[in-house]
Amino acid sequence: MVTVAGHAYPWDVVGDPSFPDRVRDLGLTGVTLAATYHSTRAATPLHPRHQLVDARWAALYRPVRDGVWAAHRLRPRAAAWMTEPDPFGVAADALRRAGIPVTAWIVLTHSTRLGSAHPDLAVTNCFGESYPYALCPANPEVRDHAATLTAEAVRDAPVDAVSLEACGQLGLAHLGHHEKTDDAWTPDAARLLSVCCCPGCRSEWRARGLDPDEVVDRLRAAVRAEAERGPGSAARPNPLPAPLTEHLADALLAARHAAADALRTQVLGALRQVLPDAPVTLHANPDPWATGPSPGLTPTAAADVDALLVPAWPTAPGSAETVRRAATTGRPVDAYVTVLPPAAPDALAEHVRRLRDAGATRFSLYHLGLAPAWRQRLFVDIIKAVQDD
Repeated sequence: MVTVAGHAYPWDVVGDPSFPDRVRDLGLTGVTLAATYHSTRAATPLHPRHQLVDARWAALYRPVRDGVWAAHRLRPRAAAWMTEPDPFGVAADALRRAGIPVTAWIVLTHSTRLGSAHPDLAVTNCFGESYPYALCPANPEVRDHAATLTAEAVRDAPVDAVSLEACGQLGLAHLGHHEKTDDAWTPDAARLLSVCCCPGCRSEWRARGLDPDEVVDRLRAAVRAEAERGPGSAARPNPLPAPLTEHLADALLAARHAAADALRTQVLGALRQVLPDAPVTLHANPDPWATGPSPGLTPTAAADVDALLVPAWPTAPGSAETVRRAATTGRPVDAYVTVLPPAAPDALAEHVRRLRDAGATRFSLYHLGLAPAWRQRLFVDIIKAVQDD
């Protein structure tokens, strides 16, 4: 049986008594509700009280308890744009009382406020340029923060399951701040500029027998070499281009994966202290070099969780290949599909059928609060398409 859930923010539910009825009418099997989330400016076209929410910083949508966070340099802030002291709790309770299962959507290493305040803990490229939106999990402080954040997000909350986003390293790509970087780099250059060179990562390289200064020099040279390649150049066979050796590429990937594994282990340990039996879905990508909200799978990641949520927003056939590769892990695959632009409405039915045929047994739809009235029917169309024989 294929299940289909929808994503939402607390402000979509709070103050809108019709929201649970709308979820039921659509035929969705549950709601994945943000308990922590990065900064955003979100449309709310169906809400009876507002049309926009300006979430100005990454927030914990639960009470921020002084006794828990006092000793932490990395401390979350509450959502000042909401009047409730526990927005997630209020929204989750409303959904659960209506008989709708709730999955806590927890975003871990994506916080521009914290990365800007603590650049030593942010992902840094080989040119010394910081990505303040991205906290690097090679740093123990970041892992401690993520574990505490996870436990606090679901403590005493009406939650049926958990979905972990950004449980690993973010990289070069970041949609926001009137981004002006489209098509500036080849895919290989983007990978190179997503290799973190922060103090924590340099320390890990040194422990693996690498010279950090030499690594940075090689990365810079590789980026410069990519700049000479035109858009018609043949794709390279390896994830990282020359002049990086296979040994160096393997070592860099192993260091990144070690940090991701340490982060996931600590986060899951903290989660199990408060929700020992809740199923856990991991946002992930079968491409081991992937960075971002769905980081590349490490060799041990799939075995640690109950399901994998993989990015499938593009309606091109490549999304089905991503699902197919994730399905080889043996874990249930949850295809992450959007009804918002740039997805073409008339392409969605065939798109989700391809994903189902490639191995997706669950679908997570984006986004219940952002979609205007005329796009809401697309949720129903998707459900019908994936349940067709």
